[in-house]
Amino acid sequence: MNAFTGIPQGIDLRAEIERLRKERNAVILGHYYQSPEIQDLSDFVGDSLELSRKAAETDADVIAFCGVRFMAETAKILSPDKIVVLPDMDAGCSLEDSCPPAQFKAFREAHPDHIALSYINCSTEVKALSDIIVTSSSAEKILAQIPKDQKIIFGPDKHLGGYLKRKLGRDMLLWPGVCIVHEAFSETELLKLKAQHPGAPVAAHPECPPHVLDHADYVGSTSGILAYAKDFEGDTMIVATEPHIIHQMEKAVPEKDLHRRPRRGRQLQLQYLSVHGAQHAGKALRRAPRSGAAHRDWRGNPAEGQDQPRPDAGAGERNGWVGRSGTVAGDRGLRAAEAMIG
Repeated sequence: MNAFTGIPQGIDLRAEIERLRKERNAVILGHYYQSPEIQDLSDFVGDSLELSRKAAETDADVIAFCGVRFMAETAKILSPDKIVVLPDMDAGCSLEDSCPPAQFKAFREAHPDHIALSYINCSTEVKALSDIIVTSSSAEKILAQIPKDQKIIFGPDKHLGGYLKRKLGRDMLLWPGVCIVHEAFSETELLKLKAQHPGAPVAAHPECPPHVLDHADYVGSTSGILAYAKDFEGDTMIVATEPHIIHQMEKAVPEKDLHRRPRRGRQLQLQYLSVHGAQHAGKALRRAPRSGAAHRDWRGNPAEGQDQPRPDAGAGERNGWVGRSGTVAGDRGLRAAEAMIG
């Protein structure tokens, strides 16, 4: 037995994942930011909310979400009766970590005349404290429907909020969170790439800081950047977002030359986003609770309606699953957004 994967030694990992997928009636979701290995074994690849919606439409009993904690929580909000597992509980999001619920609650209470628009990259607790949940795709459309005289708090991403402020002319209070992946992009390195590839368009995610967005020909969500790569006329493009989206771009437009993010210095060994391997997915499927078993939330607490943690849960276990606790309140902002975007 391999202690790390929980899968017997000598067994082909990919074949074992396929067996577990069928045995557990599971659907595997792979975010665009995951490794090519994970993307290629996933049933669906996409942005976080898109993946949660697709999983909700399936008859799967188990959702294995190869992403980060807030993504798995969102999947549980939309599929409360499914078992949702996260292959690696150390897979966090710097935006989520930058917005502790207690501090966000105090910030809201200090500005009672403001409504809160929260980017989906936040915890379920922050979602429950928010009025509307937006994505990088839906934020502009939703903001355009809110009366100009309505005061707004936008969090947790100050760069996405700042981009919307500049583009729409909306005065918003911004929570000071950032995505460390996009924050590390360098204007100097971007200008070097532009000089090396004159005329190549720059596609950037709105989580990038202004000094990067100012040079972008297209600003949009990860799925929007992928669509732009397919549609733009030309054969060379500079991509300013997490690099694993390149895998889907190369599959869609193999004839185009795609230059990755303009980072400064060495690439960080991130504790965020792209931490899953096939071994994590296999272990999560193998250890997912059975129907009727006691479920824990990702913090190790008994899920709502349960009195005891799962009997075989060991100390220090790094994979886990998302319980019902907090998902009902967190659903409110998502449903409000759905009503506004149609």
